[in-house]
Amino acid sequence: MLNVGQVVATVQKNCHISDAQYAGDYTLCIFLLKMREFYRWENQIPFTGALPREAVGKWMQEREQLWEDVESSTLESLNLGGGSLDPFDADSVNRILVPQGYVYSAGYGRFNKPHFFLGTLQRQEKRDGYTVYVSTCEYARDLVAPPAMMQNGKIYLRQESLRRYLWERIEEWRLNRNTDAVARVLSYYDFEHDLNGSLDRMTEVETESVILHEVGEALASEKLGDAWHTLLSDLSRTKGELMARAARDILADCLSTLPRLIEQENNPALHFYFASFSGMRRSLFPGAMSAYHRWAENGDIESLRQLVHDGTKYWLETTRKMLELHRRFGTESGAAVENLLAASVSL
Repeated sequence: MLNVGQVVATVQKNCHISDAQYAGDYTLCIFLLKMREFYRWENQIPFTGALPREAVGKWMQEREQLWEDVESSTLESLNLGGGSLDPFDADSVNRILVPQGYVYSAGYGRFNKPHFFLGTLQRQEKRDGYTVYVSTCEYARDLVAPPAMMQNGKIYLRQESLRRYLWERIEEWRLNRNTDAVARVLSYYDFEHDLNGSLDRMTEVETESVILHEVGEALASEKLGDAWHTLLSDLSRTKGELMARAARDILADCLSTLPRLIEQENNPALHFYFASFSGMRRSLFPGAMSAYHRWAENGDIESLRQLVHDGTKYWLETTRKMLELHRRFGTESGAAVENLLAASVSL
């Protein structure tokens, strides 16, 4: 018989080991923000609830001590009904867990950090030939909780993590109401009078966007092949990795997210996409915001369709050029990739 409590404990321990080995990769500000929200999750404190400063400080000290204790540990296998499974063998784990209403995921994220989570399975569906697992309540997770991940043709959508991410964005926007895109997003919801209901509705809307993005990631992988993963591994922990990930994110959105949202006339999700279009993606693809403004201000949906058409061609060519540079220079290709993206005149 499956001992769920034991599985949760093992997955959480592996999360702690991963956090211990990679927490130092974050800036102090980002680290503190993630720790505060991790404390909120562990202690099931509502988003609007104040965090007890003294208790958080003590918890952080205890967590850092825990990390010191497990930093050199190896990841543990999962004991499921008498069988011992590799923690990265999510397919085998889910063959046991999914029929019992749970879902597990394991993979690598930014800087090659391992990510694990275990949650309640809300639903399972097919999208473009890919299996999608949508989870709700999470029982085990690490410091960083990606709302979605694609592994071995499976898409794992974590609604609890997505809901938390959306809340963080809303809080940020409330402090800095400085873009029309943000105002347009919030106009579709009533956060002033129905915070939880609005957040639930927004989570459902953005669940679709995230699934579409992961489908786009899969389509991009088909076009770029396994060599792309080798490129990311060789660029790990460099600016080149961040730029490469952003470039493929844009390609994925041109292949799937944007054209599908346009086809669905999913305006709240389109506004949210561009309200969140920042950082490296915005730096590499400034023309995206120009097309968005034409649509938002004049209703010119053709500007977004043209953006998708031109963007797909441009970013497919660019990512393939990156792969060619990696084939030529191997582990020394970081500077060449950075120079290519920095010198490119994007749409």
